Amino acid sequence: MARRKQSAPRRGSLGVRPRKRAARLLPKVRSWPTVNLAEPRPLAFVGYKAGMTHAIIIDNRPGSLTYGQEIAVAVTVIETPPVIPVAARFYTYGAFGDLETFTEVWASVPRELELWRRISTLSVDPQRNESRVKLVTENLGKIAEVSLIIATQPKLTGGLSKKVPDLLEVRVGGGSIEDRVKYAIGVLGKPIEISSVFSPGQYVDVIGVTKGKGFQGVIKRFGVRELPRWHKHRKGSRRVGSRSPTIGALSTVPQAGQMGFHRRTEYNKLILSIGNNGYEVVPSGGFPHYGLVRSSYVILKGSVFGPPKRPVVLRWPIRPPREVLPGLPKIVYISLESKQ
Repeated sequence: MARRKQSAPRRGSLGVRPRKRAARLLPKVRSWPTVNLAEPRPLAFVGYKAGMTHAIIIDNRPGSLTYGQEIAVAVTVIETPPVIPVAARFYTYGAFGDLETFTEVWASVPRELELWRRISTLSVDPQRNESRVKLVTENLGKIAEVSLIIATQPKLTGGLSKKVPDLLEVRVGGGSIEDRVKYAIGVLGKPIEISSVFSPGQYVDVIGVTKGKGFQGVIKRFGVRELPRWHKHRKGSRRVGSRSPTIGALSTVPQAGQMGFHRRTEYNKLILSIGNNGYEVVPSGGFPHYGLVRSSYVILKGSVFGPPKRPVVLRWPIRPPREVLPGLPKIVYISLESKQ
């Protein structure tokens, strides 16, 4: 009788541990790229996933077998209503070289933004803000980084019914420190469009939370082989066979647990188009589970994780591709057929 194989390749990536639920629906950005821009601008934007469709574009990748020809690609539409900076935060270097908050300035936002739904205890003192602005301008040599706390406007979208804005801290890049400080103070309370942060043909990183699938078994969660059913003493076939007697090996053995609703980052997604009229990309009958796109939008090449209505963060690429495409691929056709 032939001996059964006693080894198998490991299942699942160890680089995404722990596979637990995300801490928040709109994740914080943990790292920021170093950009070389003449003028300061925010390095990230928040949008809401509307849905997917397909488009026909002219392939502009040199060396591709379909170079110069029409190809069909899947695209994702993300609705990006204007965001409003509600605060500017200034950082300085601490005793151990890490960033510490120097001070922050809050804006007097209109009640129509409904920021009180998110921060019910917020009260802005104009005199205190003036003193903090003066403190920052007098200590420009100590300022290391400048950030903006932006608030979204979900009421302007066509597929969301919520009114509570999402808050995200976004780093300001480009220019000198003096330019960043002046920009952050001057833009407080004023809407920022997606077109002033990104441009078509640019690569972005997408940060968000994947679609949740609940508690799943080891077969679906890791794709391991099901145990032979003729072994009645195994107490089942869709279960963990052996967790190994080695100390510390328990965490690396595929086991049942949470699947989906994980924080993930996808690098270098190409922006095909940015527009202000959302009706240009809405299919007949609207996007399933979302509806219409009423404000500005971004079309990304490829898929984006998460269900419709999921907030996603678009960040400047932290490790952009080495090869830059010669120009923007021309969009010949965008499918507006019903997705129902």
